Amino acid sequence: MDEPVTESVLTVSVVVCAFAARRWRDLVAAVGSLAVQSRAPDEIVVVIDHNAVLERQATAELPAARVLASAHAPGLSGARNSGVDATSGDVVAFMDDDAIADRDWLRTLLAHYRDPQVIAVGGAVVPRWEGGRPRGYPEEFDWVVGCTYRGMPTERTAVRNLIGANMSFRRAVFRTVGGFSDGIGRVGTLAAGCEETELCIRAGAAFPTCVILYEPAARVSHRVPAARASWRYFGERCYREGRSKAQITKLAGIGSGLASERAHAARTIPIGVVSGLRTALAGDRAGLVRAAALVGGLSVTTLGFIVGRARPPAWAGARVGEGGARVHRPSGESAT
Repeated sequence: MDEPVTESVLTVSVVVCAFAARRWRDLVAAVGSLAVQSRAPDEIVVVIDHNAVLERQATAELPAARVLASAHAPGLSGARNSGVDATSGDVVAFMDDDAIADRDWLRTLLAHYRDPQVIAVGGAVVPRWEGGRPRGYPEEFDWVVGCTYRGMPTERTAVRNLIGANMSFRRAVFRTVGGFSDGIGRVGTLAAGCEETELCIRAGAAFPTCVILYEPAARVSHRVPAARASWRYFGERCYREGRSKAQITKLAGIGSGLASERAHAARTIPIGVVSGLRTALAGDRAGLVRAAALVGGLSVTTLGFIVGRARPPAWAGARVGEGGARVHRPSGESAT
């Protein structure tokens, strides 16, 4: 890795990726929250994922940001890689277009880069439920809507991977391991994910003595629209997550690919089921819904994983990079 740069002289670029005009108000709010950070970003870049109309609107109406079109394949991985290519900060931070950063978000993330062994820092993603949180929706499955979930650490600690709506990396990570892999992750409204997990696993393997840090005090709030509060979306997202996890295990192996998931399934979910049943026995039917959702969500995710393991990876036949997946190399960079 490059010679570390201390936090006091670090520059930071924030990348926000957007794809849909219907989320325009969210995007405006996201960029607005970045523009008033207590530690101002050195640059804010909004990457538009193959939507010319949205690109023109953002260019005209978001003066605080530099707007550019994704230069890679459609999808969140390609848009994020375009942001990495176009920025110059020592640290590259990512936030979703439907998230709002706390005022001290960036300052809190950057403080940890004083330690040269820290290569990535992420924080908590707090759901803002449109219309209120559904009764019985299990907090253990808040990852379904892209948020911090019950079972994650409640204090600062080293982790395997970060959540995509709130994460940052030293630029040296991209120079060494490449960018986000094609064939993994969300494309438009497709309820897939895990591209940030795969990148973090590669980074951890490349820098085995370094740390990926979770700092819950670095917070963003994430809007959850009513459509994502439905049980139909819950099932679809669980299935797609299982499929994505299967792809990751083909790259990183079962051990690394499922280390966190095994602990969650073995400890957190059973505790949640028992708690839900106790609540139901006390007269609250929402407890029974919660217990059923926990069992059903785990079952559907497992089914997706089994199907994903049985099928060829999404990058089969494509030009591949380290680890077997097609990995974007930042512009002008080569493997080191």
